Amino acid sequence: MLQDTIKAQLKGYLATLVHPVVLEASLDDSAPSREMHELLHEVAALSDKVQVSEQGVATRRPSFVIRRADATGQGMAGVTFAAIPMGHEFTSFVLALLQVGGHAPKFSDDVIAQIRALPGKYAFETYVSLSCQNCPDVVQALNAMSVLNPNIHNTTIDGALFQDEVAARNIMSVPQVYLNGEPFETGRADVEQILAKLDADAPRRMAETLKNVAPFDVLIIGGGPAGASAAVYAARKGVRTGIVVERFGGQVMDTDGIENFISVKETDGPKLSAALEAHVRQYDVDVISSQRAQELFPAAQPGGLHGVALESGAILHARTVIIATGAHWRHLGVPGEEEYRNRGVAYCPHCDGPFYKGKRVAVAGGGNSGVEAAIDLAGIVAHVTLLQRGSHLKADKVLQDKLYSMPNVTVLTEALTTRIEGNGKNVTGLTYRGGDGADHHLDLEGVFVQIGLLPNTGWLKGTVKLSDFGEIVVNDHGATSIPGIFAAGDATTTPYKQIVIAIGDGAKAALSAFDYLIRVPAAGEKHVAALETAAK
Repeated sequence: MLQDTIKAQLKGYLATLVHPVVLEASLDDSAPSREMHELLHEVAALSDKVQVSEQGVATRRPSFVIRRADATGQGMAGVTFAAIPMGHEFTSFVLALLQVGGHAPKFSDDVIAQIRALPGKYAFETYVSLSCQNCPDVVQALNAMSVLNPNIHNTTIDGALFQDEVAARNIMSVPQVYLNGEPFETGRADVEQILAKLDADAPRRMAETLKNVAPFDVLIIGGGPAGASAAVYAARKGVRTGIVVERFGGQVMDTDGIENFISVKETDGPKLSAALEAHVRQYDVDVISSQRAQELFPAAQPGGLHGVALESGAILHARTVIIATGAHWRHLGVPGEEEYRNRGVAYCPHCDGPFYKGKRVAVAGGGNSGVEAAIDLAGIVAHVTLLQRGSHLKADKVLQDKLYSMPNVTVLTEALTTRIEGNGKNVTGLTYRGGDGADHHLDLEGVFVQIGLLPNTGWLKGTVKLSDFGEIVVNDHGATSIPGIFAAGDATTTPYKQIVIAIGDGAKAALSAFDYLIRVPAAGEKHVAALETAAK
Protein backbone atom coordinates (compact mmCIF):
# COMPACT_ATOMS: atom_id res chain seq x y z
CA MET A 1 0.00 0.00 0.00
CA LEU A 2 2.88 2.34 0.81
CA GLN A 3 5.64 2.94 -1.72
CA ASP A 4 9.13 1.74 -0.80
CA THR A 5 10.50 5.31 -0.69
CA ILE A 6 7.77 6.36 1.75
CA LYS A 7 8.39 3.26 3.87
CA ALA A 8 12.08 4.09 4.09
CA GLN A 9 11.37 7.66 5.18
CA LEU A 10 8.73 6.56 7.68
CA LYS A 11 11.06 3.93 9.14
CA GLY A 12 13.57 6.68 9.86
CA TYR A 13 10.94 8.81 11.59
CA LEU A 14 9.65 5.92 13.68
CA ALA A 15 13.18 5.11 14.85
CA THR A 16 13.00 8.31 16.91
CA LEU A 17 9.92 7.26 18.91
CA VAL A 18 10.48 7.69 22.64
CA HIS A 19 7.52 5.59 23.84
CA PRO A 20 5.90 2.47 22.33
CA VAL A 21 2.66 3.22 20.49
CA VAL A 22 -0.44 1.10 19.86
CA LEU A 23 -2.70 1.51 16.83
CA GLU A 24 -5.98 0.21 18.25
CA ALA A 25 -8.34 -0.55 15.37
CA SER A 26 -12.10 -1.05 15.29
CA LEU A 27 -12.79 -2.98 12.07
CA ASP A 28 -15.52 -4.93 10.32
CA ASP A 29 -15.57 -7.07 7.17
CA SER A 30 -15.84 -4.13 4.73
CA ALA A 31 -13.32 -3.27 2.02
CA PRO A 32 -12.28 -0.02 3.80
CA SER A 33 -11.59 -2.02 6.97
CA ARG A 34 -9.36 -4.39 5.01
CA GLU A 35 -7.54 -1.38 3.57
CA MET A 36 -7.07 0.12 7.04
CA HIS A 37 -5.85 -3.24 8.36
CA GLU A 38 -3.23 -3.36 5.59
CA LEU A 39 -2.02 0.20 6.21
CA LEU A 40 -1.70 -0.21 9.98
CA HIS A 41 0.20 -3.48 9.72
CA GLU A 42 2.54 -2.03 7.10
CA VAL A 43 3.36 0.84 9.44
CA ALA A 44 3.81 -1.43 12.47
CA ALA A 45 6.23 -3.61 10.51
CA LEU A 46 8.59 -0.62 10.24
CA SER A 47 9.23 -0.27 13.99
CA ASP A 48 9.33 -2.53 17.01
CA LYS A 49 7.83 0.37 18.98
CA VAL A 50 4.57 0.27 17.00
CA GLN A 51 2.03 -2.50 17.40
CA VAL A 52 -1.49 -3.07 16.11
CA SER A 53 -4.44 -4.14 18.21
CA GLU A 54 -7.74 -5.03 16.59
CA GLN A 55 -9.68 -5.06 19.85
CA GLY A 56 -11.14 -1.59 19.45
CA VAL A 57 -14.77 -1.06 20.45
CA ALA A 58 -15.56 2.16 18.58
CA THR A 59 -18.94 2.38 16.85
CA ARG A 60 -17.38 4.07 13.78
CA ARG A 61 -15.83 1.32 11.70
CA PRO A 62 -13.28 1.40 10.29
CA SER A 63 -11.40 3.61 12.72
CA PHE A 64 -8.33 3.47 14.91
CA VAL A 65 -6.98 5.19 18.02
CA ILE A 66 -3.33 6.13 18.43
CA ARG A 67 -2.32 5.68 22.07
CA ARG A 68 0.74 5.09 24.19
CA ALA A 69 1.31 1.40 24.91
CA ASP A 70 1.34 2.14 28.64
CA ALA A 71 -1.77 4.33 28.52
CA THR A 72 -4.78 3.49 30.61
CA GLY A 73 -8.21 5.08 30.44
CA GLN A 74 -9.96 6.88 27.62
CA GLY A 75 -8.36 10.19 28.58
CA MET A 76 -5.04 8.95 27.23
CA ALA A 77 -6.50 8.06 23.81
CA GLY A 78 -7.03 11.50 22.37
CA VAL A 79 -6.24 10.91 18.68
CA THR A 80 -8.61 8.91 16.51
CA PHE A 81 -8.82 8.47 12.74
CA ALA A 82 -12.16 7.36 11.32
CA ALA A 83 -10.37 7.52 8.02
CA ILE A 84 -7.67 5.78 6.03
CA PRO A 85 -5.21 8.64 6.37
CA MET A 86 -3.65 8.82 2.94
CA GLY A 87 -3.48 11.79 0.57
CA HIS A 88 -3.11 15.08 2.40
CA GLU A 89 -3.82 13.41 5.75
CA PHE A 90 -0.85 11.02 5.65
CA THR A 91 1.33 13.72 7.19
CA SER A 92 -1.29 14.20 9.92
CA PHE A 93 -1.09 10.47 10.69
CA VAL A 94 2.71 10.47 10.88
CA LEU A 95 2.79 13.56 13.10
CA ALA A 96 0.20 12.05 15.43
CA LEU A 97 2.27 8.86 15.69
CA LEU A 98 5.40 10.82 16.58
CA GLN A 99 3.64 13.12 19.04
CA VAL A 100 1.84 10.31 20.87
CA GLY A 101 5.20 8.53 20.88
CA GLY A 102 6.91 11.34 22.77
CA HIS A 103 7.80 14.13 20.32
CA ALA A 104 6.59 17.51 21.54
CA PRO A 105 4.38 19.47 19.12
CA LYS A 106 6.18 22.46 17.64
CA PHE A 107 4.20 25.10 19.50
CA SER A 108 5.54 27.98 21.55
CA ASP A 109 5.81 27.52 25.31
CA ASP A 110 2.94 30.00 25.77
CA VAL A 111 0.65 28.05 23.46
CA ILE A 112 1.50 24.74 25.15
CA ALA A 113 0.76 26.23 28.54
CA GLN A 114 -2.53 27.63 27.28
CA ILE A 115 -3.60 24.24 25.88
CA ARG A 116 -2.76 22.42 29.09
CA ALA A 117 -4.65 24.98 31.16
CA LEU A 118 -7.94 24.64 29.26
CA PRO A 119 -10.70 23.58 31.67
CA GLY A 120 -13.47 21.13 30.86
CA LYS A 121 -13.87 18.29 28.36
CA TYR A 122 -13.51 18.77 24.59
CA ALA A 123 -14.64 16.08 22.15
CA PHE A 124 -13.86 17.27 18.62
CA GLU A 125 -15.12 15.63 15.42
CA THR A 126 -13.32 16.89 12.32
CA TYR A 127 -14.84 16.02 8.94
CA VAL A 128 -12.37 16.01 6.05
CA SER A 129 -11.88 14.83 2.52
CA LEU A 130 -8.54 13.28 1.65
CA SER A 131 -8.16 15.64 -1.31
CA CYS A 132 -8.54 18.75 0.89
CA GLN A 133 -5.34 20.74 1.28
CA ASN A 134 -6.96 22.93 3.98
CA CYS A 135 -7.94 20.08 6.28
CA PRO A 136 -4.53 18.95 7.62
CA ASP A 137 -3.93 22.27 9.39
CA VAL A 138 -7.03 21.77 11.51
CA VAL A 139 -6.49 18.04 12.03
CA GLN A 140 -2.87 18.49 13.08
CA ALA A 141 -3.67 21.32 15.46
CA LEU A 142 -6.45 19.39 17.21
CA ASN A 143 -4.42 16.16 17.33
CA ALA A 144 -1.51 17.98 18.93
CA MET A 145 -3.85 19.58 21.45
CA SER A 146 -5.20 16.10 22.25
CA VAL A 147 -1.68 14.87 22.96
CA LEU A 148 -0.97 17.81 25.30
CA ASN A 149 -4.24 17.77 27.25
CA PRO A 150 -5.93 14.46 28.25
CA ASN A 151 -9.30 16.23 28.40
CA ILE A 152 -9.18 16.88 24.66
CA HIS A 153 -10.08 14.22 22.09
CA ASN A 154 -10.10 14.62 18.31
CA THR A 155 -11.63 12.22 15.81
CA THR A 156 -10.80 12.83 12.15
CA ILE A 157 -13.63 11.56 9.94
CA ASP A 158 -13.36 10.97 6.20
CA GLY A 159 -16.71 12.10 4.81
CA ALA A 160 -16.42 9.60 1.95
CA LEU A 161 -16.34 6.70 4.44
CA PHE A 162 -19.18 7.96 6.63
CA GLN A 163 -21.64 9.39 4.15
CA ASP A 164 -24.66 8.82 6.39
CA GLU A 165 -23.15 11.13 9.01
CA VAL A 166 -22.30 13.71 6.36
CA ALA A 167 -25.85 13.63 5.06
CA ALA A 168 -27.38 13.76 8.54
CA ARG A 169 -25.32 16.81 9.44
CA ASN A 170 -25.72 18.34 5.99
CA ILE A 171 -21.95 18.72 5.58
CA MET A 172 -21.05 20.02 2.12
CA SER A 173 -17.68 21.64 2.82
CA VAL A 174 -14.56 20.71 4.72
CA PRO A 175 -12.88 20.98 7.09
CA GLN A 176 -15.96 21.02 9.30
CA VAL A 177 -15.40 20.73 13.06
CA TYR A 178 -17.93 19.81 15.73
CA LEU A 179 -17.24 20.28 19.44
CA ASN A 180 -19.22 18.18 21.92
CA GLY A 181 -21.77 17.50 19.19
CA GLU A 182 -22.28 21.12 18.11
CA PRO A 183 -20.85 23.01 15.07
CA PHE A 184 -17.60 24.72 16.08
CA GLU A 185 -15.52 25.75 13.04
CA THR A 186 -15.69 25.71 9.25
CA GLY A 187 -12.60 26.10 7.09
CA ARG A 188 -8.91 26.28 7.84
CA ALA A 189 -7.83 27.25 11.34
CA ASP A 190 -4.52 26.99 13.17
CA VAL A 191 -3.96 26.28 16.84
CA GLU A 192 -3.99 29.95 17.84
CA GLN A 193 -7.34 30.52 16.12
CA ILE A 194 -8.83 27.44 17.76
CA LEU A 195 -7.55 28.52 21.16
CA ALA A 196 -8.98 32.01 20.65
CA LYS A 197 -12.45 30.44 20.31
CA LEU A 198 -11.97 28.17 23.32
CA ASP A 199 -10.28 30.74 25.54
CA ALA A 200 -12.14 34.06 25.48
CA ASP A 201 -9.39 35.79 27.42
CA ALA A 202 -6.67 34.91 24.89
CA PRO A 203 -6.87 38.16 22.83
CA ARG A 204 -6.46 40.29 25.95
CA ARG A 205 -3.46 38.27 27.07
CA MET A 206 -1.92 38.51 23.60
CA ALA A 207 -2.37 42.27 23.57
CA GLU A 208 -0.75 42.45 27.00
CA THR A 209 2.19 40.36 25.75
CA LEU A 210 2.76 42.74 22.84
CA LYS A 211 2.33 45.88 24.93
CA ASN A 212 6.01 46.46 25.56
CA VAL A 213 7.44 45.27 22.23
CA ALA A 214 10.12 47.70 21.13
CA PRO A 215 9.59 49.61 17.85
CA PHE A 216 10.72 47.86 14.68
CA ASP A 217 12.84 49.25 11.88
CA VAL A 218 10.68 47.30 9.42
CA LEU A 219 7.26 45.89 10.29
CA ILE A 220 5.61 43.68 7.67
CA ILE A 221 1.86 43.05 7.69
CA GLY A 222 1.00 39.76 6.01
CA GLY A 223 2.66 36.34 5.70
CA GLY A 224 2.03 35.43 2.07
CA PRO A 225 4.76 35.28 -0.60
CA ALA A 226 5.22 39.07 -0.61
CA GLY A 227 5.37 39.37 3.17
CA ALA A 228 7.71 36.41 3.61
CA SER A 229 10.04 37.73 0.92
CA ALA A 230 10.07 41.18 2.51
CA ALA A 231 10.88 39.69 5.92
CA VAL A 232 13.85 37.71 4.58
CA TYR A 233 15.27 40.67 2.66
CA ALA A 234 14.81 43.07 5.56
CA ALA A 235 16.33 40.71 8.12
CA ARG A 236 19.35 40.11 5.89
CA LYS A 237 20.05 43.85 6.06
CA GLY A 238 20.48 43.52 9.81
CA VAL A 239 17.60 45.80 10.77
CA ARG A 240 15.05 45.01 13.49
CA THR A 241 12.30 43.18 11.60
CA GLY A 242 8.84 42.06 12.65
CA ILE A 243 6.07 40.35 10.71
CA VAL A 244 2.38 40.18 11.65
CA VAL A 245 0.93 36.95 10.30
CA GLU A 246 -2.64 35.71 10.33
CA ARG A 247 -1.44 32.56 8.58
CA PHE A 248 1.74 31.95 6.60
CA GLY A 249 1.10 31.47 2.90
CA GLY A 250 -2.09 33.48 2.80
CA GLN A 251 -4.08 32.78 -0.34
CA VAL A 252 -1.36 30.37 -1.50
CA MET A 253 -2.59 27.91 1.14
CA ASP A 254 -5.78 27.54 -0.89
CA THR A 255 -3.89 26.68 -4.08
CA ASP A 256 -3.49 23.05 -5.08
CA GLY A 257 -1.07 22.48 -7.97
CA ILE A 258 1.62 25.11 -8.64
CA GLU A 259 3.55 24.50 -11.84
CA ASN A 260 4.75 27.99 -12.83
CA PHE A 261 6.99 28.88 -9.88
CA ILE A 262 10.29 29.17 -11.68
CA SER A 263 12.94 26.54 -10.76
CA VAL A 264 10.34 24.41 -8.94
CA LYS A 265 8.68 22.20 -11.53
CA GLU A 266 5.75 21.22 -9.33
CA THR A 267 4.57 21.91 -5.80
CA ASP A 268 1.36 22.80 -3.98
CA GLY A 269 0.15 25.61 -1.78
CA PRO A 270 0.65 24.03 1.66
CA LYS A 271 4.18 22.90 0.77
CA LEU A 272 5.17 26.30 -0.56
CA SER A 273 3.61 28.03 2.45
CA ALA A 274 5.55 25.80 4.83
CA ALA A 275 8.74 26.59 2.90
CA LEU A 276 8.05 30.33 3.12
CA GLU A 277 7.57 30.11 6.89
CA ALA A 278 10.68 27.97 7.37
CA HIS A 279 12.76 30.46 5.38
CA VAL A 280 11.50 33.42 7.42
CA ARG A 281 12.20 31.64 10.70
CA GLN A 282 15.81 31.02 9.70
CA TYR A 283 16.42 34.72 10.27
CA ASP A 284 16.14 37.06 13.23
CA VAL A 285 12.52 38.00 12.54
CA ASP A 286 9.97 38.60 15.30
CA VAL A 287 6.99 36.57 14.08
CA ILE A 288 3.69 37.75 15.58
CA SER A 289 1.30 34.93 14.71
CA SER A 290 -2.48 34.67 14.32
CA GLN A 291 -2.92 38.44 14.36
CA ARG A 292 -4.78 40.75 11.99
CA ALA A 293 -4.16 44.45 11.46
CA GLN A 294 -7.12 46.68 12.25
CA GLU A 295 -5.92 50.24 11.71
CA LEU A 296 -2.90 52.18 10.48
CA PHE A 297 -1.67 55.35 12.18
CA PRO A 298 0.92 57.08 9.96
CA ALA A 299 3.81 58.94 11.54
CA ALA A 300 3.32 62.66 12.12
CA GLN A 301 6.46 63.42 10.13
CA PRO A 302 8.99 61.59 7.92
CA GLY A 303 11.33 59.47 10.03
CA GLY A 304 8.78 59.13 12.83
CA LEU A 305 7.18 55.96 14.10
CA HIS A 306 4.09 54.57 12.39
CA GLY A 307 1.53 52.70 14.50
CA VAL A 308 -0.38 49.55 13.57
CA ALA A 309 -3.30 48.56 15.78
CA LEU A 310 -4.18 44.85 15.84
CA GLU A 311 -7.60 43.34 16.38
CA SER A 312 -6.32 41.89 19.67
CA GLY A 313 -5.96 45.44 20.97
CA ALA A 314 -2.17 45.58 20.74
CA ILE A 315 -0.38 48.46 19.01
CA LEU A 316 2.97 47.97 17.27
CA HIS A 317 5.32 50.73 16.15
CA ALA A 318 7.87 50.87 13.35
CA ARG A 319 9.94 53.37 11.38
CA THR A 320 8.81 51.68 8.15
CA VAL A 321 5.82 49.46 7.40
CA ILE A 322 5.41 47.07 4.48
CA ILE A 323 1.78 46.14 3.79
CA ALA A 324 1.44 42.74 2.15
CA THR A 325 -2.06 41.70 3.17
CA GLY A 326 -2.89 40.01 -0.14
CA ALA A 327 -6.41 39.34 -1.35
CA HIS A 328 -9.40 37.07 -0.79
CA TRP A 329 -11.88 35.33 -3.04
CA ARG A 330 -14.40 37.65 -4.66
CA HIS A 331 -18.03 36.74 -4.01
CA LEU A 332 -20.79 36.87 -6.58
CA GLY A 333 -22.87 39.20 -4.44
CA VAL A 334 -26.16 37.73 -5.63
CA PRO A 335 -29.23 36.61 -3.68
CA GLY A 336 -28.78 33.14 -2.20
CA GLU A 337 -24.98 33.16 -2.10
CA GLU A 338 -24.57 33.83 1.62
CA GLU A 339 -27.70 31.89 2.54
CA TYR A 340 -26.35 28.70 0.96
CA ARG A 341 -22.65 29.14 1.67
CA ASN A 342 -21.24 25.72 2.67
CA ARG A 343 -24.63 24.25 1.76
CA GLY A 344 -24.07 24.13 -1.99
CA VAL A 345 -22.10 27.34 -2.51
CA ALA A 346 -18.37 26.62 -2.31
CA TYR A 347 -15.08 28.33 -3.08
CA CYS A 348 -12.56 25.46 -2.97
CA PRO A 349 -13.10 22.69 -5.55
CA HIS A 350 -10.19 20.63 -4.21
CA CYS A 351 -11.60 20.61 -0.69
CA ASP A 352 -15.30 20.27 -1.33
CA GLY A 353 -15.48 18.60 -4.74
CA PRO A 354 -15.77 15.04 -3.34
CA PHE A 355 -19.06 15.96 -1.63
CA TYR A 356 -20.62 16.51 -5.08
CA LYS A 357 -19.80 13.12 -6.55
CA GLY A 358 -22.39 12.21 -9.16
CA LYS A 359 -24.13 15.59 -8.87
CA ARG A 360 -24.59 18.56 -11.21
CA VAL A 361 -22.58 21.66 -10.43
CA ALA A 362 -21.77 25.03 -11.92
CA VAL A 363 -18.51 26.98 -11.86
CA ALA A 364 -18.76 30.76 -12.06
CA GLY A 365 -15.64 32.21 -13.65
CA GLY A 366 -13.74 31.73 -16.89
CA GLY A 367 -10.19 32.61 -15.82
CA ASN A 368 -7.48 30.11 -14.93
CA SER A 369 -8.99 29.38 -11.51
CA GLY A 370 -12.47 28.78 -12.90
CA VAL A 371 -11.34 26.55 -15.75
CA GLU A 372 -9.00 24.56 -13.49
CA ALA A 373 -11.90 24.09 -11.06
CA ALA A 374 -14.18 22.86 -13.85
CA ILE A 375 -11.53 20.40 -15.06
CA ASP A 376 -10.99 19.01 -11.55
CA LEU A 377 -14.69 18.73 -10.83
CA ALA A 378 -15.45 17.03 -14.15
CA GLY A 379 -13.58 13.97 -12.91
CA ILE A 380 -15.86 13.72 -9.86
CA VAL A 381 -19.31 15.10 -10.61
CA ALA A 382 -21.95 14.10 -13.14
CA HIS A 383 -21.86 17.37 -15.08
CA VAL A 384 -20.20 20.78 -14.89
CA THR A 385 -21.58 23.98 -16.37
CA LEU A 386 -19.03 26.78 -16.56
CA LEU A 387 -20.49 30.29 -16.70
CA GLN A 388 -18.40 33.18 -18.01
CA ARG A 389 -19.99 36.62 -17.93
CA GLY A 390 -17.84 37.85 -20.85
CA SER A 391 -17.86 36.75 -24.48
CA HIS A 392 -14.84 34.43 -24.15
CA LEU A 393 -12.84 32.51 -21.56
CA LYS A 394 -9.75 34.22 -20.14
CA ALA A 395 -7.87 31.08 -19.09
CA ASP A 396 -4.63 29.92 -20.68
CA LYS A 397 -5.10 28.08 -23.96
CA VAL A 398 -3.72 24.81 -22.61
CA LEU A 399 -6.41 24.84 -19.92
CA GLN A 400 -9.16 25.72 -22.39
CA ASP A 401 -8.11 22.87 -24.68
CA LYS A 402 -8.32 20.44 -21.77
CA LEU A 403 -11.70 21.80 -20.70
CA TYR A 404 -13.27 21.49 -24.14
CA SER A 405 -12.03 17.90 -24.42
CA MET A 406 -14.13 16.78 -21.44
CA PRO A 407 -17.49 15.25 -22.39
CA ASN A 408 -19.40 16.23 -19.24
CA VAL A 409 -18.66 19.97 -19.37
CA THR A 410 -20.82 22.73 -20.87
CA VAL A 411 -19.37 26.22 -21.33
CA LEU A 412 -21.76 29.18 -21.36
CA THR A 413 -20.35 32.60 -22.29
CA GLU A 414 -22.19 35.88 -21.82
CA ALA A 415 -23.83 34.22 -18.83
CA LEU A 416 -24.19 36.43 -15.75
CA THR A 417 -25.26 34.62 -12.57
CA THR A 418 -28.08 36.61 -10.97
CA ARG A 419 -29.49 34.33 -8.27
CA ILE A 420 -28.73 31.09 -6.43
CA GLU A 421 -31.79 29.08 -5.48
CA GLY A 422 -32.38 26.45 -2.83
CA ASN A 423 -34.99 24.61 -0.82
CA GLY A 424 -34.06 26.21 2.48
CA LYS A 425 -31.54 23.46 3.17
CA ASN A 426 -29.35 23.06 0.08
CA VAL A 427 -28.77 24.60 -3.35
CA THR A 428 -31.16 23.40 -6.03
CA GLY A 429 -30.25 25.66 -8.95
CA LEU A 430 -29.26 29.07 -10.23
CA THR A 431 -30.52 31.73 -12.62
CA TYR A 432 -28.30 33.49 -15.13
CA ARG A 433 -28.90 36.27 -17.64
CA GLY A 434 -27.77 35.32 -21.12
CA GLY A 435 -26.49 37.39 -23.99
CA ASP A 436 -30.05 37.55 -25.29
CA GLY A 437 -31.05 39.51 -22.17
CA ALA A 438 -33.34 36.74 -20.96
CA ASP A 439 -33.13 34.85 -17.66
CA HIS A 440 -32.33 31.14 -17.80
CA HIS A 441 -32.50 28.50 -15.06
CA LEU A 442 -30.17 25.60 -14.32
CA ASP A 443 -31.07 22.71 -12.03
CA LEU A 444 -28.01 21.71 -10.01
CA GLU A 445 -26.73 20.89 -6.54
CA GLY A 446 -23.61 23.02 -6.23
CA VAL A 447 -22.08 26.33 -7.31
CA PHE A 448 -18.31 26.88 -7.15
CA VAL A 449 -17.36 30.57 -7.23
CA GLN A 450 -14.05 31.36 -8.95
CA ILE A 451 -14.29 34.96 -10.15
CA GLY A 452 -11.05 36.47 -8.94
CA LEU A 453 -9.77 38.29 -5.91
CA LEU A 454 -10.41 41.40 -3.82
CA PRO A 455 -7.54 43.14 -1.98
CA ASN A 456 -7.51 42.96 1.81
CA THR A 457 -7.30 46.72 2.27
CA GLY A 458 -10.53 47.74 3.99
CA TRP A 459 -8.60 48.59 7.15
CA LEU A 460 -6.52 51.19 5.25
CA LYS A 461 -9.29 53.53 4.11
CA GLY A 462 -8.46 57.13 4.90
CA THR A 463 -4.71 56.50 5.14
CA VAL A 464 -2.72 55.37 2.09
CA LYS A 465 -4.07 56.12 -1.37
CA LEU A 466 -6.21 53.32 -2.83
CA SER A 467 -7.29 52.72 -6.42
CA ASP A 468 -10.93 52.52 -7.50
CA PHE A 469 -10.61 48.74 -7.03
CA GLY A 470 -9.34 49.08 -3.46
CA GLU A 471 -5.71 48.29 -4.35
CA ILE A 472 -2.86 50.18 -2.64
CA VAL A 473 -1.37 52.61 -5.13
CA VAL A 474 2.41 52.06 -5.28
CA ASN A 475 5.21 53.45 -7.42
CA ASP A 476 7.98 51.46 -9.05
CA HIS A 477 9.79 51.20 -5.70
CA GLY A 478 6.77 49.86 -3.81
CA ALA A 479 6.27 53.18 -2.01
CA THR A 480 2.76 54.29 -1.08
CA SER A 481 1.41 57.82 -0.77
CA ILE A 482 2.80 58.06 2.79
CA PRO A 483 6.57 58.33 3.39
CA GLY A 484 7.94 55.27 5.15
CA ILE A 485 4.99 53.03 4.26
CA PHE A 486 5.47 50.53 1.44
CA ALA A 487 3.30 47.79 -0.01
CA ALA A 488 3.78 44.62 -2.05
CA GLY A 489 1.88 41.78 -3.68
CA ASP A 490 -1.77 41.22 -4.52
CA ALA A 491 -3.01 44.08 -2.31
CA THR A 492 -1.32 46.63 -4.59
CA THR A 493 -1.74 48.08 -8.06
CA THR A 494 1.13 45.91 -9.31
CA PRO A 495 -0.30 44.12 -12.37
CA TYR A 496 -0.62 40.33 -12.69
CA LYS A 497 -1.40 38.67 -9.39
CA GLN A 498 1.12 35.82 -9.44
CA ILE A 499 3.19 34.18 -6.69
CA VAL A 500 6.48 34.84 -8.42
CA ILE A 501 5.59 38.53 -8.89
CA ALA A 502 4.52 38.90 -5.26
CA ILE A 503 7.83 37.46 -4.07
CA GLY A 504 9.75 39.95 -6.22
CA ASP A 505 7.47 42.72 -4.99
CA GLY A 506 8.23 41.87 -1.37
CA ALA A 507 11.97 41.94 -1.96
CA LYS A 508 11.69 45.30 -3.72
CA ALA A 509 9.61 46.79 -0.89
CA ALA A 510 12.13 45.61 1.72
CA LEU A 511 15.04 47.10 -0.20
CA SER A 512 13.11 50.34 -0.57
CA ALA A 513 12.34 50.38 3.15
CA PHE A 514 16.02 49.88 3.97
CA ASP A 515 16.96 52.71 1.60
CA TYR A 516 14.42 54.93 3.40
CA LEU A 517 15.90 54.01 6.80
CA ILE A 518 19.44 55.03 5.84
CA ARG A 519 18.36 58.24 4.09
CA VAL A 520 15.70 59.62 6.45
CA PRO A 521 16.84 60.44 10.00
CA ALA A 522 14.75 59.10 12.88
CA ALA A 523 12.37 61.78 14.19
CA GLY A 524 12.14 60.46 17.74
CA GLU A 525 9.28 58.77 19.56
CA LYS A 526 7.32 61.68 21.06
CA HIS A 527 4.28 60.90 18.94
CA VAL A 528 3.91 57.29 20.17
CA ALA A 529 1.65 58.30 23.04
CA ALA A 530 -0.47 60.29 20.59
CA LEU A 531 -0.79 57.22 18.36
CA GLU A 532 -1.89 55.07 21.27
CA THR A 533 -4.43 57.69 22.32
CA ALA A 534 -5.79 57.82 18.76
CA ALA A 535 -6.05 54.02 18.65
CA LYS A 536 -8.19 54.02 21.80
